[in-house]
Parts: sequence; C-alpha cells; structure tokens
Amino acid sequence: MQAWTVVVALLVLLTLAGAFLVTVVRGRRRAAGDRATARAETAALRARLDALERRTSAPVATVTSDDERDYVITRIGSEDEQTERRPVSRVDAPLFADLVLRESVVQAASLAAGLRRALAPETRNRIRFEMRREVKRARKQRRTDLRDARRDWEARQRAGAFDEGSAA
Repeated sequence: MQAWTVVVALLVLLTLAGAFLVTVVRGRRRAAGDRATARAETAALRARLDALERRTSAPVATVTSDDERDYVITRIGSEDEQTERRPVSRVDAPLFADLVLRESVVQAASLAAGLRRALAPETRNRIRFEMRREVKRARKQRRTDLRDARRDWEARQRAGAFDEGSAA
C-alpha cells in the first residue's frame, strides 16, 4: 500500500474527529446556556409567586352587616329594589376571554363528539335500516289506503247504481 493513502486516510479521520469534537463542545455550551436561562426564569417565577402569595394572604375585608342580614323575597322587580341596586362587579378581560374560550372549546368538543357518533358506521347502518323499514311500512299503508278507497268507491258506485235502478 502506498504511504500517501494512509496519510490521507489519517487526515480524513482526524478532520472528522475534530469536527465531532467541535460539535460536542458547542452542544455542551448551548446546553449550559439553556440551563442558566432556565434557572434565571425559574428564579423570576419564584419571586412572582412569592409576591402573589403575599398579596393573596393579605387580610380579607370583613363582611358588612348589610350583607349578613337574611333576605325574604316577596316580590320580584319591585320599584324599591330598582332604587337599591348595587354596582355589579366587573369581570376582568383576561378572565372573560378565558371563560369564553373554555366555553367555545367545550362546545366544539361536544359538537365533534356528536358528529363522530352520528357519522359512525353503526349509526349510519341503523339509520339506513330504519329508513328502509319506514319506506316499506309507508308503501304497505298506501296500498291498504288505496285498497280501502277503491272498495269504498266501488260500494258507492253499486249503491248509486242500485238506487237509480229502483227509482226508475
């Protein structure tokens, strides 16, 4: 074997090994940077969570005596109630959007489930069977009605012919 082919093969292997080593080092640096970013974000989220906990653990305002009294509803929509209306608490926009989105998702999911059930092969076959059965029943009923109408008509014709013959 010639010496230059061995040297070229070694150079190719060294180049591949160097490229692999550079890729591994870059990947580790990127992973270390991602870990540091994740730790910083986690620390920021913990700080926000602590602030929220402090805010929610603040003492809640006591209920006034006006809200503690018992109510007996004797009339609905009287004029006295209209003058004593209290302002309605508003729902924040993010909460409202969340409620609307959840309701839409529930409706879409129930529609999809209903369509999936309605378009299932078993349901289609059952509908096809019931339709055929109903068509057969309707044909039979029409034949019976036609037969009864024809008998009634023929009976009237005979009664009319009998009445005309006796009047003459």
